Amino acid sequence: MPTPAEPGEPYERPVLEPVRVLRPRNTDALAELFREMTEDSGPHEAVRLPERRQPGTEADTEELPSAAGRRPPREPGPGPHRAAVASVAVLAAALAGFACALLLPARDDEAAARTPAAPTTPAPATPPPAATTDPDGAGTLREGDTGPEVTDLQQRLRRIPNVYDDGPTDGRYDPALTEAVARFQLWYGIRGDETGVYGDDTRRDLESRTG
Repeated sequence: MPTPAEPGEPYERPVLEPVRVLRPRNTDALAELFREMTEDSGPHEAVRLPERRQPGTEADTEELPSAAGRRPPREPGPGPHRAAVASVAVLAAALAGFACALLLPARDDEAAARTPAAPTTPAPATPPPAATTDPDGAGTLREGDTGPEVTDLQQRLRRIPNVYDDGPTDGRYDPALTEAVARFQLWYGIRGDETGVYGDDTRRDLESRTG
């Protein structure tokens, strides 16, 4: 805390400068001013203030004039005539697409009809089936054959005992000769030829026995 000053010593204080000077009010000037304001006569005239409009009215939303002093022209909207023209154009495009879809298959069919058919090459002729070879051999003799080979068979069988005794040698392969050949095959175990048929196996065995 600051210590109090000694009695008799001057107290040092900061110099305070006056901020506002008060003086007695001149009531005569105030009265004169009040009188001028209440009197109607004078260089000023009363002006009627404009009526205050409520927000949201049509005048508040009125379009401001442009810089040239006139409103810009509005772009014309699509009228009924333009809407009708647009509808006709869309309908015409749809009809054209439908017609193209119908004509394309017809053109494809015409192109296919105009395309010449490829010439068909004749199939190669199949060769006639080869003659089936006799399983008993090329020089096989059987019932119904005739000729000198049959005569030779008859003569050889007559040399085998009890096979073709006293059989004819006329060159005809008859049932009696068929039975003699079958008997020879059975007795000597020849199984490569058909029974009663004079094939290669029977021929080799008979020729080996009869020289």
